Amino acid sequence: MPYVKIEVTREGVTRKQKQELIAGVTQLITDVLDKDPHLTHVVIQEVELDDWGYAGEQVSVLREKGITAQRKQ
Repeated sequence: MPYVKIEVTREGVTRKQKQELIAGVTQLITDVLDKDPHLTHVVIQEVELDDWGYAGEQVSVLREKGITAQRKQ
């Protein structure tokens, strides 16, 4: 029974995006590990920006500085 936990910062991940993550991760587990999708559990937990940090700073502070997690194009 695979269990996958996805943690993201609370920055407006939509219900549709969460569903896509759940479906995509479930399919990946099925394809790669040959596990039954009905026994695969995916949990998405949103974390407040003040409660997540990297590079020695809170994400809330980094966002105030204009530093985002958006993919560069």
